[in-house]
Amino acid sequence: MLLTVPALAIVLAGCGGGGGATTGSAAPGARAIQVKEMEYALAPGKITIAKPGTVVFDAVNAGKMGHALAIEGNGVDKETGTIDAGSSAKLTVDLKKAGTYELYCPIDGHKQLGMKATVVVGGGGGSSGTTSTKGGGGGIPGY
Repeated sequence: MLLTVPALAIVLAGCGGGGGATTGSAAPGARAIQVKEMEYALAPGKITIAKPGTVVFDAVNAGKMGHALAIEGNGVDKETGTIDAGSSAKLTVDLKKAGTYELYCPIDGHKQLGMKATVVVGGGGGSSGTTSTKGGGGGIPGY
């Protein structure tokens, strides 16, 4: 089958890459936080964000099976699609209210097996295993 250049571009545009999932797009000034997913844990286990605003969670599936990332709390309920092993996805959320949010893998049974973390917005100081972000960047130290 012979395709013209415009037809080939349309066909290729429909092909996604690597099985990752993207939800939302990065807003200017958004905070980026990397979350590592594996059987059966999220790292970091607690994330502290200084003030409300837009956050982009970069979910990296370092496990051997499909995972996803979801966040709930204070009127927020958003998740990625399934993220294949070795892939990543971005989850962009507007955390407008100070308070506690639950970050977890929504795939059947994974949350109950330990794939969960806490996100505290506008909260107090951090502790061991905490990622704190005040405006730009964030993630897993040494990763």
